Amino acid sequence: MASPDQFPRHPGPDASTVLGKTMLVLRAFTPDDRGVTLAELGRRTGLAKGTLHRVCGDLVAAGMLERRDDLYRLGRLMFELGMRASVERDLLEVANPFLEELRAEVNETVHLGVRDGIEVVYIAKLGGRRQVAVPSRTGGRLGLYCTAVGKALLAHAPKDVLDAVVESGLDRHTARTVTAPGILARQLAQVRATGVSYEFEESRLGLVCVGAPVFDLDGEAVAAVSVAGPVTRFNPQANADRVRATARGISATLARRPSRVE
Repeated sequence: MASPDQFPRHPGPDASTVLGKTMLVLRAFTPDDRGVTLAELGRRTGLAKGTLHRVCGDLVAAGMLERRDDLYRLGRLMFELGMRASVERDLLEVANPFLEELRAEVNETVHLGVRDGIEVVYIAKLGGRRQVAVPSRTGGRLGLYCTAVGKALLAHAPKDVLDAVVESGLDRHTARTVTAPGILARQLAQVRATGVSYEFEESRLGLVCVGAPVFDLDGEAVAAVSVAGPVTRFNPQANADRVRATARGISATLARRPSRVE
């Protein structure tokens, strides 16, 4: 069985190097942060105050951090560099029209996610006109095993990834979270058979979701689409065909652009 360290949630930088210290600071910011104090950055990174102050000063000078009223936040340069990431940029260019159409059809929250290790990273989130609280956010991470978009990716990932997910622990987020490896394995087999995945209040009570994988020219699941809504009004099974068709449309368009997505 693969060790979860082979697929870390956040690969740990080497804090003995300048680059490692820099990466520790940049990775310390979360999608929810609007401003973080130096003391809080010290708690998150474990760096000494003097070292942290120097690193943050260099990052501010480089435009990778901004400092306002003794609070630090990621700078615009980080956004600019992130938008140059070729695979995700091209994927978004292809997927956005399909995601917009899907949102117009279902009027619920639409996601596009990619796998990073044993987590799903959300690279797009389009809110419906009827807003609902969901635990996802653009740039944020959630477990592969407890979300529809994550299950769509996990079902088509190498077996070592599933082994690492199980080894890292199937934490219970709600009473309905699947924590038995055997049940999860059967769910993933069903995803492969039907082309769609489901979440029924597994990441948050009251939230249900349906997802489908997006494949590249080589048949690799490079992303997944999902729609999430409240259990009181959204029927995942009734929207499975729409989500599956959206994922297939994105896949077909990617297949016509092999030189752009590699």
